Amino acid sequence: MNKKLDQQAADNIRALAVAMVEKANSGHPGGPMGGADFMHILYSEFFNFDPTDMEWPFRDRFFMDAGHLSTLMYAQYYLLGNYAKDDVANFRQWGSITPGHPEVDVKRGIENTSGPLGQGHTMGVGAAIAAKFLQARFGDWMNHKIYGFISDGGIQEEISQGAGRIAGHLGLSNFIMFFDSNDIQLSTSTDEVTTEDTAMKYESWGWKVVTIDGHNHDEIRKALQDANAETEKPTLIIGKTIMGKGCVAADGSMFEGHCELHGQPIGHTGADYAKTLENLGADIENPFDIYPEVEAFYKDILAQKTAQAAEKKAEIDAWKSANSGLAEKLDFFLSGQLPELDFSAIEQKSGVATRAASSAVLGYLAENVENIIVSSADLSNSDKTDGFLKKSHALKKGDFSGGFLQAGVAELTMASIANGIALHGGIIPVVATFFVFSDYMKPAIRLSGIQELPVKYVWTHDAFRVGEDGPTHQPIEQEAQIRLLEKLKNHSGKPSFLALRPADAAETSVAWKMALENTTTPSGLILSRQNIKDVPAQGSRYNEALAAEKGGYLVKEVENPDVVLIANGSEVSTLVAAAEILENENGLKVNIASVISEGVFRLQSKEYQNSVIPAGKPLFGLTAGLPVNLEGLVGDAGKVFGLDHFGYSAPAGVLDEKFGFTGPQVSQQVLEYLKAYNN
Repeated sequence: MNKKLDQQAADNIRALAVAMVEKANSGHPGGPMGGADFMHILYSEFFNFDPTDMEWPFRDRFFMDAGHLSTLMYAQYYLLGNYAKDDVANFRQWGSITPGHPEVDVKRGIENTSGPLGQGHTMGVGAAIAAKFLQARFGDWMNHKIYGFISDGGIQEEISQGAGRIAGHLGLSNFIMFFDSNDIQLSTSTDEVTTEDTAMKYESWGWKVVTIDGHNHDEIRKALQDANAETEKPTLIIGKTIMGKGCVAADGSMFEGHCELHGQPIGHTGADYAKTLENLGADIENPFDIYPEVEAFYKDILAQKTAQAAEKKAEIDAWKSANSGLAEKLDFFLSGQLPELDFSAIEQKSGVATRAASSAVLGYLAENVENIIVSSADLSNSDKTDGFLKKSHALKKGDFSGGFLQAGVAELTMASIANGIALHGGIIPVVATFFVFSDYMKPAIRLSGIQELPVKYVWTHDAFRVGEDGPTHQPIEQEAQIRLLEKLKNHSGKPSFLALRPADAAETSVAWKMALENTTTPSGLILSRQNIKDVPAQGSRYNEALAAEKGGYLVKEVENPDVVLIANGSEVSTLVAAAEILENENGLKVNIASVISEGVFRLQSKEYQNSVIPAGKPLFGLTAGLPVNLEGLVGDAGKVFGLDHFGYSAPAGVLDEKFGFTGPQVSQQVLEYLKAYNN
């Protein structure tokens, strides 16, 4: 322990944060200046990782919630050698690897993308659940810690309620979170928006809570020692810090704790940039330099971390030698690969709701995929994830041998936890709720897409046929929102989401196959509450449904059709009923296309797309949602019948009749369209 060097290192972090924001003329300097002491003590004395192997699966992980404090991370990781001088000097610039809010970059220590407050620490809770799940299967040697860092804003975001409740309920003793409590937020002081007792709140959820001076290194050290020794509860360290710690005005007086230091360069405030750097011990002409003593100090720290990791790796190697079967299984889990699965062997009843068909698949997965966590927002008996639960059991405090997470009514929390599970690695996360409540999940779905995480979303009760529950529970616009993500490319240049709405039980099995084999982006299964007639098949319905892997295919095909009908989900069976009338009573030749995913369909060759949806033919689409769901497929000359209004409370069959979604009604709509088309 060297108090002088510890202070220099913390001040170096502060100076770097100030310089980054000043040069970029954009960012948040005050918070990083307050959190610098905690970060230095954490990384220099407690955080276990291998500097030569940053992706080591058994490293400690740091989940930043307050993404606007990115300079705090970049400065700390610069001291650790993860960034170069030019990287920090080009903060927030085009092409730099130091974006305004941190984005996943494990090789440089960034475990999660953060910015939308509340989600970062909730992903940390997910990672802690994943670590407990794996530890229960492979042994207590797997004892790495998950650290979170949260600000006043993250504490206030509603998602913190769900994250705090679940972490405490499950006794996530491997989760340690620092709350940078500086009583200042972007536009106000915290006393203008809240009077809650944060410590009491977390204690009521079952957390160990300690309040310290966040600038006192001995208090930080003691809090982290106690947190690491805790075996029953997650720990919240409330660090009372000062916004803009170390800032100095032009006259040399201290200028700390002011709201204006939060979200702009300090040179735009009452603080003086040069005087502040001077106060922090920085070279004003070279503000991005690491102080010589600090550089030497961190060189020694890196050598210590490397040696400690080598000792841990030797322990793990000894375990692997003594437990070859388990070691092989662990390596397989961490590979992200799937075991051999035979989806054709899943017995599907005829004419069932696709949620029930999904339940059959989940039951099969419970018996054949060991590294999966399924979660439901208090709806397992309705979204039918109980197909998995019946063959597993719920995760509990002290017992993570099961595979089901009872999230309670907390859709956003559940989805964000799933992102954290995926970020940790080794486990496939599945989350389920009603489709209309995907609205609660959108912020986490978006981060799934940005971070390219293979989370599996299961959304049931997919249409107005929810019936008596009425407009609050009948998704009309949700499919359009989700399918927009199929049109939005991620940074790898791929569609950021895979949205799948299967037409019957066989397509549901195929949809699950597609979702599980999609390991690079999130996937969503959009499933019906009501029973659906199976699509007629010439042979094996499952084998024919495998064509859905191309996103769309013809479930009914004739030569030179007079019209091509297009749908997905339960509307496909309605088109089958309408086609029978059109052929038998009107002498028309009809093709029917089931397009489970327009995003995947658009990735196919133009020749294939044209073979399913030919140019120059009348095209009619049917959707239980907004017409825009299919307008891109039918084109300007086509016609889509959908809904442009919210639902109503009535039995599903009545709504079909009232809204025009019966076979006879749809056949009339097609005839009217053809009349207009041919004229």
